Amino acid sequence: MNEQLTHFDEDGKAIMVEVGDKQPTQRLAIARGEVRMQESTLEGIIDSQLAKGDVLAVARLAGIMAAKKTPDLIPLCHPLLLTSITIEFYPHPGEGRIEIEARVRVTGNTGVEMEALTAVAGAALTIYDMCKAVDKGMEIHAIRLMEKHGGKSGTYLRSV
Repeated sequence: MNEQLTHFDEDGKAIMVEVGDKQPTQRLAIARGEVRMQESTLEGIIDSQLAKGDVLAVARLAGIMAAKKTPDLIPLCHPLLLTSITIEFYPHPGEGRIEIEARVRVTGNTGVEMEALTAVAGAALTIYDMCKAVDKGMEIHAIRLMEKHGGKSGTYLRSV
Protein backbone atom coordinates (compact mmCIF):
# COMPACT_ATOMS: atom_id res chain seq x y z
CA MET A 1 0.00 0.00 0.00
CA ASN A 2 1.68 3.21 -1.19
CA GLU A 3 -1.02 5.60 0.00
CA GLN A 4 -0.48 7.28 3.34
CA LEU A 5 -3.29 7.34 5.87
CA THR A 6 -4.51 10.92 5.94
CA HIS A 7 -6.40 11.03 9.23
CA PHE A 8 -3.24 11.08 11.37
CA ASP A 9 -0.62 13.76 11.87
CA GLU A 10 3.13 13.11 12.00
CA ASP A 11 2.80 12.22 15.70
CA GLY A 12 0.06 9.67 15.08
CA LYS A 13 -2.76 11.83 16.46
CA ALA A 14 -6.17 11.72 14.80
CA ILE A 15 -6.93 14.80 12.69
CA MET A 16 -9.62 16.00 10.31
CA VAL A 17 -8.01 16.22 6.87
CA GLU A 18 -7.51 19.73 5.48
CA VAL A 19 -9.56 19.99 2.27
CA GLY A 20 -9.70 23.78 1.95
CA ASP A 21 -7.03 23.85 -0.76
CA LYS A 22 -8.83 21.32 -2.96
CA GLN A 23 -10.89 22.52 -5.90
CA PRO A 24 -14.60 21.76 -5.58
CA THR A 25 -15.68 19.13 -8.10
CA GLN A 26 -18.86 17.19 -8.74
CA ARG A 27 -18.65 13.94 -6.83
CA LEU A 28 -20.78 10.81 -6.77
CA ALA A 29 -20.60 7.70 -4.63
CA ILE A 30 -22.71 4.58 -5.05
CA ALA A 31 -22.90 2.00 -2.28
CA ARG A 32 -24.84 -1.25 -1.94
CA GLY A 33 -25.74 -3.76 0.70
CA GLU A 34 -28.48 -6.26 1.41
CA VAL A 35 -30.76 -7.64 4.07
CA ARG A 36 -31.39 -11.37 4.06
CA MET A 37 -34.59 -12.68 5.60
CA GLN A 38 -37.21 -15.39 5.55
CA GLU A 39 -39.18 -15.49 2.31
CA SER A 40 -42.40 -14.79 4.23
CA THR A 41 -40.85 -11.60 5.63
CA LEU A 42 -39.88 -10.46 2.15
CA GLU A 43 -43.40 -11.16 0.90
CA GLY A 44 -44.84 -9.09 3.76
CA ILE A 45 -42.54 -6.20 2.86
CA ILE A 46 -43.37 -6.35 -0.84
CA ASP A 47 -47.12 -6.58 -0.19
CA SER A 48 -47.02 -3.91 2.60
CA GLN A 49 -48.68 -6.43 4.91
CA LEU A 50 -46.50 -5.94 7.99
CA ALA A 51 -47.99 -4.27 11.06
CA LYS A 52 -45.56 -1.33 11.00
CA GLY A 53 -46.61 -0.26 7.49
CA ASP A 54 -44.59 0.52 4.36
CA VAL A 55 -41.16 -0.75 5.39
CA LEU A 56 -39.33 0.42 2.28
CA ALA A 57 -40.75 3.96 2.41
CA VAL A 58 -39.56 4.34 6.00
CA ALA A 59 -36.20 2.71 5.20
CA ARG A 60 -35.72 5.13 2.27
CA LEU A 61 -36.23 8.11 4.58
CA ALA A 62 -33.92 6.58 7.19
CA GLY A 63 -31.20 6.10 4.57
CA ILE A 64 -31.50 9.71 3.43
CA MET A 65 -31.40 10.95 7.02
CA ALA A 66 -28.41 8.72 7.80
CA ALA A 67 -26.43 10.15 4.87
CA LYS A 68 -27.15 13.68 6.11
CA LYS A 69 -26.02 12.75 9.64
CA THR A 70 -22.77 11.02 8.62
CA PRO A 71 -20.47 13.64 10.19
CA ASP A 72 -22.34 13.18 13.48
CA LEU A 73 -21.82 9.41 13.37
CA ILE A 74 -18.36 8.92 11.84
CA PRO A 75 -15.47 10.76 13.51
CA LEU A 76 -13.45 13.11 11.30
CA CYS A 77 -15.99 13.24 8.43
CA HIS A 78 -16.53 16.70 7.02
CA PRO A 79 -20.04 18.16 7.05
CA LEU A 80 -21.09 18.45 3.41
CA LEU A 81 -23.85 20.26 1.54
CA LEU A 82 -25.18 17.16 -0.18
CA THR A 83 -26.96 17.91 -3.45
CA SER A 84 -28.70 14.56 -3.96
CA ILE A 85 -29.38 11.34 -2.08
CA THR A 86 -31.34 8.49 -3.64
CA ILE A 87 -32.09 5.11 -2.12
CA GLU A 88 -33.41 2.23 -4.23
CA PHE A 89 -34.52 -1.23 -3.14
CA TYR A 90 -34.33 -4.36 -5.25
CA PRO A 91 -36.28 -7.25 -3.71
CA HIS A 92 -35.25 -10.74 -4.81
CA PRO A 93 -38.28 -13.01 -4.37
CA GLY A 94 -37.30 -16.64 -4.03
CA GLU A 95 -33.95 -15.61 -2.50
CA GLY A 96 -35.27 -13.92 0.65
CA ARG A 97 -33.25 -10.75 0.28
CA ILE A 98 -33.53 -7.08 -0.53
CA GLU A 99 -30.63 -5.27 -2.13
CA ILE A 100 -30.19 -1.62 -1.19
CA GLU A 101 -28.44 0.98 -3.34
CA ALA A 102 -27.59 4.53 -2.27
CA ARG A 103 -26.38 7.27 -4.64
CA VAL A 104 -25.04 10.42 -3.04
CA ARG A 105 -23.87 13.56 -4.86
CA VAL A 106 -22.11 16.73 -3.83
CA THR A 107 -20.16 19.54 -5.44
CA GLY A 108 -17.39 19.99 -2.94
CA ASN A 109 -13.83 19.57 -1.76
CA THR A 110 -14.16 15.99 -0.51
CA GLY A 111 -15.98 12.82 -1.49
CA VAL A 112 -19.25 11.27 -0.38
CA GLU A 113 -18.27 7.63 -0.01
CA MET A 114 -18.97 7.60 3.72
CA GLU A 115 -22.36 9.22 3.20
CA ALA A 116 -23.37 6.57 0.65
CA LEU A 117 -22.20 3.72 2.90
CA THR A 118 -23.97 5.24 5.91
CA ALA A 119 -27.17 5.61 3.88
CA VAL A 120 -27.16 1.89 3.04
CA ALA A 121 -26.47 0.97 6.66
CA GLY A 122 -29.28 3.22 7.92
CA ALA A 123 -31.77 1.80 5.44
CA ALA A 124 -30.74 -1.79 6.25
CA LEU A 125 -31.00 -1.24 10.01
CA THR A 126 -34.47 0.27 9.55
CA ILE A 127 -35.65 -2.77 7.57
CA TYR A 128 -34.35 -4.93 10.40
CA ASP A 129 -36.02 -2.78 13.06
CA MET A 130 -39.39 -2.74 11.34
CA CYS A 131 -39.40 -6.50 10.69
CA LYS A 132 -37.68 -7.92 13.78
CA ALA A 133 -40.98 -8.84 15.42
CA VAL A 134 -41.61 -11.42 12.68
CA ASP A 135 -38.03 -12.37 11.75
CA LYS A 136 -35.25 -11.98 14.31
CA GLY A 137 -32.88 -14.02 12.14
CA MET A 138 -32.46 -11.35 9.45
CA GLU A 139 -28.90 -10.54 8.45
CA ILE A 140 -27.32 -7.41 7.02
CA HIS A 141 -24.65 -8.21 4.44
CA ALA A 142 -22.04 -6.83 2.09
CA ILE A 143 -22.23 -3.08 2.60
CA ARG A 144 -19.67 -1.85 0.12
CA LEU A 145 -18.65 0.98 -2.17
CA MET A 146 -19.52 0.20 -5.79
CA GLU A 147 -18.44 3.40 -7.56
CA LYS A 148 -16.90 6.75 -6.83
CA HIS A 149 -16.47 9.62 -9.27
CA GLY A 150 -14.76 13.00 -8.96
CA GLY A 151 -11.94 14.44 -6.94
CA LYS A 152 -8.19 14.01 -7.17
CA SER A 153 -8.27 10.20 -7.18
CA GLY A 154 -10.79 10.13 -10.06
CA THR A 155 -13.06 7.18 -10.72
CA TYR A 156 -13.28 3.92 -8.79
CA LEU A 157 -15.39 1.05 -10.12
CA ARG A 158 -15.71 -2.09 -8.02
CA SER A 159 -14.76 -5.08 -10.14
CA VAL A 160 -17.23 -7.52 -8.57
